[in-house]
Amino acid sequence: MYSHASGPNPVAGQGLDALPAFAGLKAAPGAFAARHIGPTPHDQDTMLRALGVASLDALTDQTLPAAIRTTAPMGLGDGWSETAVLDHLRALADQNTVLTSLIGQGYYGTILPAVIQRNILENPAWYTAYTPYQPEISQGRLEALLNFQTMVTELTGLDIANASLLDEATAAAEAMALARRVATSRATAFFVDAQCHPQTIAVLKTRAEPMGFGIIVGNPATDLTAADVFGAIVQYPGTSGQITDPRPVIEALHAAGAIAVVAADPLALTVLAAPGTLGADIAIGSTQRFGVPMGFGGPHAAYMAVRDAYKRSMPGRLVGVSVDSEGRPAYRLALQTREQHIRREKATSNICTAQVLLAVIAGMYAVYHGPDGLVAIARRVHGLAATLAAGLRALGCVVETEHFFDTITVQAGDNAPALLERARAAGMNLRDSGAGRVGISLDETSSARTVLAVWSVFCTDSTRVAQVAQTLPASPAALPAGLDRAAPFMQQAVFRSCRSETDMLRYLRRLSDKDLALDRTMIPLGSCTMKLNATVEMLPITWPGFCDLHPFAPADQARGYQALLADLERWLCAISGYDAVSFQPNSGAQGEYAGLLAIRAYHRARGDEGRTVCLIPASAHGTNPASAQMAGMQVVVVRCDTHGNIDLEDMRAKVAAHAATLAAVMITYPSTHGVFEENMRTICDLVHDAGGQVYVDGANMNAQVGLARPADYGGDVSHFNLHKTFCIPHGGGGPGMGPIGVRAHLAPYLPTNPTSPQALAVSAAPFGSASILPISWAYIRLMGDDGLKRATQVAILNANYIVSRLSEAYPVLYRGAQGRVAHECILDLRPIKDSTGVSVDDIAKRLVDFGFHAPTVSFPVAGTVMIEPTESEGLAELDRFCNAMLAIRAEVSAIEQGETAVEHSALRHAPHTAATVTADVWPHPYTRQQGAFPPGVHPATKYWPPVSRIDNVYGDRNLVCSCPPLSEWEDTATPA
Repeated sequence: MYSHASGPNPVAGQGLDALPAFAGLKAAPGAFAARHIGPTPHDQDTMLRALGVASLDALTDQTLPAAIRTTAPMGLGDGWSETAVLDHLRALADQNTVLTSLIGQGYYGTILPAVIQRNILENPAWYTAYTPYQPEISQGRLEALLNFQTMVTELTGLDIANASLLDEATAAAEAMALARRVATSRATAFFVDAQCHPQTIAVLKTRAEPMGFGIIVGNPATDLTAADVFGAIVQYPGTSGQITDPRPVIEALHAAGAIAVVAADPLALTVLAAPGTLGADIAIGSTQRFGVPMGFGGPHAAYMAVRDAYKRSMPGRLVGVSVDSEGRPAYRLALQTREQHIRREKATSNICTAQVLLAVIAGMYAVYHGPDGLVAIARRVHGLAATLAAGLRALGCVVETEHFFDTITVQAGDNAPALLERARAAGMNLRDSGAGRVGISLDETSSARTVLAVWSVFCTDSTRVAQVAQTLPASPAALPAGLDRAAPFMQQAVFRSCRSETDMLRYLRRLSDKDLALDRTMIPLGSCTMKLNATVEMLPITWPGFCDLHPFAPADQARGYQALLADLERWLCAISGYDAVSFQPNSGAQGEYAGLLAIRAYHRARGDEGRTVCLIPASAHGTNPASAQMAGMQVVVVRCDTHGNIDLEDMRAKVAAHAATLAAVMITYPSTHGVFEENMRTICDLVHDAGGQVYVDGANMNAQVGLARPADYGGDVSHFNLHKTFCIPHGGGGPGMGPIGVRAHLAPYLPTNPTSPQALAVSAAPFGSASILPISWAYIRLMGDDGLKRATQVAILNANYIVSRLSEAYPVLYRGAQGRVAHECILDLRPIKDSTGVSVDDIAKRLVDFGFHAPTVSFPVAGTVMIEPTESEGLAELDRFCNAMLAIRAEVSAIEQGETAVEHSALRHAPHTAATVTADVWPHPYTRQQGAFPPGVHPATKYWPPVSRIDNVYGDRNLVCSCPPLSEWEDTATPA
């Protein structure tokens, strides 16, 4: 059966729907949009009446300044049906040629256990969850991340690991910055092993230049003078496959006060000595091959592990163990989550996300296989590689790699191009390693048949190949002496208790049951846009045509991806007004960084090296000043006025004061305060007149699509949070995507392929986390022009409806010129704290008893909550949330009137667990019913938090960031 998306058209020049025979038989327009947008047309009318507005268009006119409005259609056409979208995506996936990938270079074939695929990757309880800033309702994913951290510390032999980073290359860059931060050496150069993967070297060079670091690439054994560097990174095993003992290099670095970083393959570490054992200070790498498909580059969970002395300088998130108010163990994000962007312009990292969903998968892969299973996989892969090498040598080939784990390099000379082509004809991709060298990497998916096929590529004499296969003895291990792994690892109960699928299935279910995700309840987080991630959008990401492609496969094998990327670029340009898009940044903060690098390169190309000042409003996201600092810019803060707007006079003064050195201004629009500022065009003109560029932070794009275009009102570059506006799910705190759109004059300075000469690369893969781009493609294609515009208008409607219901109980901190908010609003809880002692945290935790995730707490203003309902929440859910907030206000009123003391209130002791409510002793003056079942909460739908309020201070003073050892468990029963 053919759809209009992918089937043949027998009538040239006409769509089938245009034929008379099919008149009136078109699919209903906007069918998907009606499912994506929560409030029905009748509900929208009800809400508009509550606001005293005649229509969505009238509300839009009251909310957006006329100076930035656009009324022209974006040109995306009508929304398609779900069937048509899936048909077309299937056709695109089929255009990708998925060969057996033996390229390696940090990306490997892997087998994702079906129980993990179905119950994590394809389960909205996991992929629609938010970052676990509210730990009481995030215990399941926090435990899963603790498993990941424990796995990493055990494999690396280091003391503490974070909860994942974006990819191996950016993890290496973070390690370099960390090394500079903690090294006693005052040198300004960083040494990079030439055996590092080329994409890692490219990202390190990009990151180092604006920070003033020199990069020296070479052979550590011959080219490293330890006194000249503050640190060095070595690849273990190397990108060619060669394994070299890093201990002499590490000892030399330590003698000079420098830091030793080891980039290590986690599967190899199951049979090789751990970096920590060898003396490394930091270990980084990718856990992609632990069950996460290559996905044309991502998303994948990188790791970082460090010695205990460096834990307070480590970037990224860190899960720790604390206790709740009842003394029970409980998990939480520790040490202010180790996100260094909270230090703003003093930050050495702009990390504001992780790869949580992928880290959970990798950790569960380890739980599923256990240490013995991982070792068995590693030994099988190594055995196949050793057999491969021995057979090639027997066939007369020059195998350069002596000691290796899974990768070898063959010197083929002038015959290399023919061998690569012959391999492709046989259904395999080998690696072109340059200078006549061919790289071959085996993996978990490889078999004896794979080895035989490679032999046949290098020797076309089938008789000789058969003879070698029949006579070749069992090959001895090719691991180097003295680097074998001796000590046991991953002995914790969690890695030894899920041997059957039944146990694994139940463990995953128990963890997901502990959490609140979007599949259970509204998550009204301001600045985060927790909207529907429709199932139809998610389906294609596990199709082999999208998920099994190597990011450096030949371009002619990725035609489907090329077509998808071209569509997305065209659509994002139509939505934003920009001229070109780069998909390389794999998080919003990476997009900020890439955009600022483009601005920096633009100025330098024009001879304006002195333009280094970046103006940033005081209300900005913390990543903005951190990104600017990393891009080599000097941050100058611009004040906000009493209405939350950028202080125009202070902006004029700062622009005038720095006119000769002004590089850029970074503005979030609508503002982080939740309003469309009236002076946006004026500010853009001021900056442009002074020779600067305008960076429009795209975090709040969900309030603009179809109504305003950043490039039209003055933007030169923006990043698009695909995990916000364009429906890629948050995954418990990652993955994200932050592609950037730029005007034509900045297009030459966009990131380039990390393996190309003189690459400007911000992440490891050319198109970032490409395998999740079909989600955004599907969303845009399903919605079309009218659907996207309507979604934006309803997002604004929902936020203003909440304001109309709650503003008498809670002051709304900021409003626009006509009294409207944009797509989010800030409620000021500071008067409540002043009059009663009830804190913003008390209200946030009490919302858990009502079955809600709290709004964003104390950002961007301390003592407030920021609420963003999105367009996906219907009227009934909005009312349920508002009713909960009003019920909480009534509890506050009881404290104000002296009916109860705050320390004895349900607010102070929330959330209430089932164990607390059913305990023999109930010490509170309010009833158990009032504590656990406040108004509107019914027993049949009650969410029970697994822990009571968590003690954050205790957790930071008693930092535990890995699973307890086996000796602390009474038995090896399946973990609860």
